Amino acid sequence: MALAATYKVVLGSIAFAIFWVLAVFPAVPLLPIGRTAGSLLGAMLMVLFRVITPDEAYAAIDLPILGLLFGTMVVSIYLERADMFKYLGKLLSWKSKGAKDLICRICLVSAISSAFFTNDTSCVILTEFVLKIARQHNLPPHPFLLALASSANIGSSATPIGNPQNLVIAVQSKISFGDFLVGVLPAMLVGGSVNALILIIMYWRLLSVHKDEEDGTGEIVGEDDVSSHRFSPATMSHISASNSMDHVQSSPNSINGSLATHLDSLRNRVNSGDQLEIQRSPCGSIDSNDISSPAQFSEEKESKTEHWKNKMWKLCVYLVTIGMLVALLMGLNMSWTAITASLALVVLDFKDARPCLEKVSYSLLLFFCGMFITVEGFNKTGIPSTLWNFMEPHANVDRVSGIAVLAAVILLLSNVASNVPTVLLLGGRVAASAAAISASEEKKAWLILAWVSTVAGNLSLLGSAANLIVCEQARRVPHLGYTLSFWNHLKFGVPSTLIVTAIGLTLIR
Repeated sequence: MALAATYKVVLGSIAFAIFWVLAVFPAVPLLPIGRTAGSLLGAMLMVLFRVITPDEAYAAIDLPILGLLFGTMVVSIYLERADMFKYLGKLLSWKSKGAKDLICRICLVSAISSAFFTNDTSCVILTEFVLKIARQHNLPPHPFLLALASSANIGSSATPIGNPQNLVIAVQSKISFGDFLVGVLPAMLVGGSVNALILIIMYWRLLSVHKDEEDGTGEIVGEDDVSSHRFSPATMSHISASNSMDHVQSSPNSINGSLATHLDSLRNRVNSGDQLEIQRSPCGSIDSNDISSPAQFSEEKESKTEHWKNKMWKLCVYLVTIGMLVALLMGLNMSWTAITASLALVVLDFKDARPCLEKVSYSLLLFFCGMFITVEGFNKTGIPSTLWNFMEPHANVDRVSGIAVLAAVILLLSNVASNVPTVLLLGGRVAASAAAISASEEKKAWLILAWVSTVAGNLSLLGSAANLIVCEQARRVPHLGYTLSFWNHLKFGVPSTLIVTAIGLTLIR
């Protein structure tokens, strides 16, 4: 495609530059409107500048991607209500055998959860767990936070629903869920293991000696606190890490002061598994004051009934989620499969769905709409095609040198322009170039794009929304806040990204 008219090239570049600045740096002092508004502003300017027509703008919005994104978010919300993520958090600290064991567990749990529930969701949920576990064992938090963020990025590369750029690739390439998984899974498994090994080697001395936390307080966190975190998808954005969850914590004094009230209300807990006990005297006789009245017996019976109803509802949520994953593996339409699973959960809940649907990150969906239009307008200028025509002879996927050049371009653009716009700009061109060689090379090109654009997020703190989420969530944890610095991340991110990317490229099939 040749360059468009000069005014379109200039005005389209200005609109895209505004979008890029606001998307990469959401707290721009001159225009602090945020990423979502910045995306819509870029889209509006593309239409106002007549780079694209209004009809072309509407046509640029990819509804299957939005449907798949919406469905997976709703499923994640119901999984949170079913305590799925609380159990994942408990798994991190269950029978731990030391710091290196914790690193490996965090890498494993983060990678697996990210592959099926998106990397950003896993980071939102698990950051506080990881920080509390590190504090509980008097270990420096940053190796564990790095393990969480980097493994979330690597793990999310294995499935089409692992991250937003994979959603785009899966829909545009029409690669089935199963083929995508088989093609990238070996790279993900080996790359994730190498990433964990690099972490352990780099922080061997810190992980070998139990030490007080870096600010010197050395606070120990109780086991109950480690498992008390709750996730609200309303605060999760796949693009922005500026939101955080509110945490309600009771101090020991307040607990002691309200102990009597707490005991009186214990029998009224609907969802609690606690059972009331009849206190017996040492001689075995029952105190007449402890005999339950008929009303109390009825309350106990209702509580048990509600308890089992809650158990059955959780089981239904897990079965629907497993059914969704099986349907995806069978090759059914991904968008409609996710939407069907989300609506099945709404019906099974048998309650007003508004509170759950309000937790969906609609700002993310709007961001994608604006981004689709902005990127389409930038494509209309002819600049991406001209640049690709220059690079194409050196980036053929049937040669090792070509794969290396292509990976370098994707790695650079993913850290400069963010991974989703990079996929939108390069995807069709890379696939068309590979399709001229063979159909198998075309599929390989799409999978290389998915792998490199995702792992590229580990290069720097700004390279991935998952990194920013971990940094922001860790900083805002009450009483345990920790700031993961840019340089702490960079000195691990650069070697890890280069090594893991190179290893994965040899395993992509």
